[in-house]
Amino acid sequence: MDRETRDALDEILTSIKSLDARVLKLESGGGVRSPGTEPKKLSLKEFLIERGPSNGVQKTLSIGYFLENYDGASPFNAADLERGFRAAREPVPPNINDKANLCVRNGHFMEHSEKKNSTKAWLVTRTGEEVVLAGFGKARS
Repeated sequence: MDRETRDALDEILTSIKSLDARVLKLESGGGVRSPGTEPKKLSLKEFLIERGPSNGVQKTLSIGYFLENYDGASPFNAADLERGFRAAREPVPPNINDKANLCVRNGHFMEHSEKKNSTKAWLVTRTGEEVVLAGFGKARS
């Protein structure tokens, strides 16, 4: 590789690193914070209030979405969903697997190819994500 090519690649790498830093700053709120302070984390309860699910299937879908996108639980299983219901202080459905299977039937969950802790696991589909992000008919401010 000649020097001119190497210099061009170094310039591109520097630009990418600069853009990464700018994106990180924008995604984290971009404001000046005191040293050692982190932005407040969105709670599962706040997320449910914001999205406005009105029944057990919608809440199961919303909790699955939250687990994947905010909690790092991907794939998730029935125990993860139950933990989510409890964290949000929502009544735990008598049969979470039934609610998850209804989400599968609606095309909002898909079964993961591998089990998680020896139990069936799911992922939220693209359609499921769109449904959650659109909300469930609740006007948001």
